[in-house]
Amino acid sequence: MSNSSLLAPGSTLEKRYRILRELGRGGFGRTYLAEDINRYNEHCVLKEFSPVVHSPKAAELFDREASMLYNLQHPQIPRFRELLRTDLGGNPSLFLVQDYIKGQTYEEILISRQQQGKNFTEAEVTQLLFQLLPVLEYIHSKNLIHRDISPDNIIQHDADKLPFLIDFGSVKQIAANAVLQFNGQSDTAIGKQGYSPAEQMRLGKVSAASDLYALAVTALVLLSGKKPQKLYDINNKTWNWRSHVSVSPNLATVLDRMLAEQPGDRYQSAKAVREALKDPKLSQIGSIISQMVTMNFVGRPFKNATQTATSNHTPVHQNPQIVNNNSTFKLIPWKTLGSLSVILVPGILAFSVVKSGFTLPKLPELPKFTSRQQPPDTSLEDAEIIRQEKIGKRRKNLNINQDIFYQKVDELYYNKYPEFQGRTLTEKPEDAEIRRKWYEVAEDLLDKLEKGGEL
Repeated sequence: MSNSSLLAPGSTLEKRYRILRELGRGGFGRTYLAEDINRYNEHCVLKEFSPVVHSPKAAELFDREASMLYNLQHPQIPRFRELLRTDLGGNPSLFLVQDYIKGQTYEEILISRQQQGKNFTEAEVTQLLFQLLPVLEYIHSKNLIHRDISPDNIIQHDADKLPFLIDFGSVKQIAANAVLQFNGQSDTAIGKQGYSPAEQMRLGKVSAASDLYALAVTALVLLSGKKPQKLYDINNKTWNWRSHVSVSPNLATVLDRMLAEQPGDRYQSAKAVREALKDPKLSQIGSIISQMVTMNFVGRPFKNATQTATSNHTPVHQNPQIVNNNSTFKLIPWKTLGSLSVILVPGILAFSVVKSGFTLPKLPELPKFTSRQQPPDTSLEDAEIIRQEKIGKRRKNLNINQDIFYQKVDELYYNKYPEFQGRTLTEKPEDAEIRRKWYEVAEDLLDKLEKGGEL
């Protein structure tokens, strides 16, 4: 389990940051809303990375990435203040300190709208693209890739309604690699299942094209109100979103290219996407939004915060991950159950072979469908997706490392059902009963842990 220590509301960190409340928690630690006592009690966000392996290499990477984030100056990116190393109850911890952006995430906005039977309109999503593409242009020009674009990492600012891009994945990647290397495991890739493309989740390769892919998935989710798992055909590795969403031909063409399976087939820059979107009907919208962003940039100067880094330190249906260890295959659930996810990719069975790289199995030939035939719906049922999410939330609330949790569930699962040892699990209907048994084992373990039991 994580050695993350809860900072109680009212407590003060490093005689500077007064904790107001916890905002959330993930695989690396908690996130807090705090007041900066040295800056007239301005609100800020403290994102904890704990446990953190303080090897010289990890420290160097953290400092380098923090420096790059500190130099970002864009009106739609929270201002990075400092990288703070400190000690909590004898445990070394590291915090990223950033400006607090008051508003709702687009995931929260979508949920609120769905309660009224509504999703985002094409005009709203087009506006969002025009507002965010210049942000991506800017960070890509600084040789940074966000890595984790999704509706819950975009906040609509209450003051001016502009979308802010939050929670860069680069620092999380460093933390994940540091922890896994310390435990003698292979590197893992940071991203969000269903949103991040295959090359990112399988190989850790990121580029401007991978961010654009995630942005397109975000657009489809906002338009359809459906999770990526419902919009992707894992058998044919294609996005089947058109039966759920009706948009203009131009926007449809742009989204399809952003979602191309091969990185080289996608747009290679955010600017190229903007240009493609500017058909006669959309050019006026793009012009208005560009002016609005420019005016906001000029009208809202950046706070001149001083960096004081101290020495104190599931598709997308996600498929089962199978780890080959002494010829034993282990089942790992395919839904996004945490941020240290090891490579389940949209439509691809991903294998992580310990100490020897990875290979992909040959898939059987799939039936071809004529234009009059529709491929069968191989998506998971809503009830099953909800069950996966509940397991993930319960694990996160206990602050248990995802990999450790999976390993323990697999061990219990195979002890109970040795007949499934070595079986490749799929999302097909015939495997539903096997998946159900895995869920039951995971839920029984969570019941025990929530009652104070040991992992």
